[in-house]
Amino acid sequence: MRLLGDVKYNENRTCWKEHNISRRIAYRIILIGFTMIFGPLVVFNIQKTKYLQMLTAIFRLLAFILMICIALKMLVTDGVRGHPAVVNVYDIPSLFGACVYSFMCHHSLPSLLAPIKHKSIVKQILSYDYTLICSLYIVLAITGIFAFEYVEDLYTLNFLPYNATTDSLFSTFLIGIEYFLSLFPVLTLSTSYPLIAITLKNNLQTLFLDMSQYNSYSILTRALCPFLSILLPFCITYFTENLSILVAITGSYAGVGIQYVIPVCLVYSSRVTCSELLGSGIVNQFQSPFQSNIWLVMVLVWSVLAVFLVSINLFS
Repeated sequence: MRLLGDVKYNENRTCWKEHNISRRIAYRIILIGFTMIFGPLVVFNIQKTKYLQMLTAIFRLLAFILMICIALKMLVTDGVRGHPAVVNVYDIPSLFGACVYSFMCHHSLPSLLAPIKHKSIVKQILSYDYTLICSLYIVLAITGIFAFEYVEDLYTLNFLPYNATTDSLFSTFLIGIEYFLSLFPVLTLSTSYPLIAITLKNNLQTLFLDMSQYNSYSILTRALCPFLSILLPFCITYFTENLSILVAITGSYAGVGIQYVIPVCLVYSSRVTCSELLGSGIVNQFQSPFQSNIWLVMVLVWSVLAVFLVSINLFS
């Protein structure tokens, strides 16, 4: 049992007393419904996602601004409720899973670089972009840890509309904002889930099927990859109820491989290939300031350290 805002949380606590449905059962019912609604989209291919990504970006930015404003309002009206330790060395291992997840902002790099016509300003644009990302992270974290006595693993759960009253239009508006923040992970997941699942399906097809002979495969074989792409995530989320452990495992094991190890291998391989094809006489005026292989080694060392510390935190 743990605190959820000012209300004690228990996975066996009843959601709807008249139906005697616990939170665990309600969660699994909603999960099954979500998978049945969005799972079939995996069989399709989504080529143009411009407006879908714009809508997701607007939702995320709006949620960030609202959470910061509400936390600031709580600090002004209620004062400081959270009293975090200045330094806690023992919690560093648990930090690494979240740190790996924070690097998910790098997955937007291709979509940021491709539309830029004049590549000479790439460094300036990226510096502005990551400065904005870092600023939002810091402001959101600082306001949250001091505004709330207990900060949930999923930060939006701190804004659940408990003891809400609708005695005025302004109160109704605030309740609407709180419901929006509570449903924010669902809104973003509903847009990103089909894209990620389709990408996983395409990767599985490329790995295990000969795409030149794809039409000759049976319907059962062609349906196997879409089914597998939604089966494993469904099983993990169905039997996992501790969000911190889920973040640590997916962020520090799968995340390290996807975000650190594989990119390092791709960068090293591409550099060797370009050197063999083009030679060393051509100078790229847009070359990265991190072109030394020392940076690749540092990234690998960081990934090993992250996995080591999170493993200590999980099994200690």
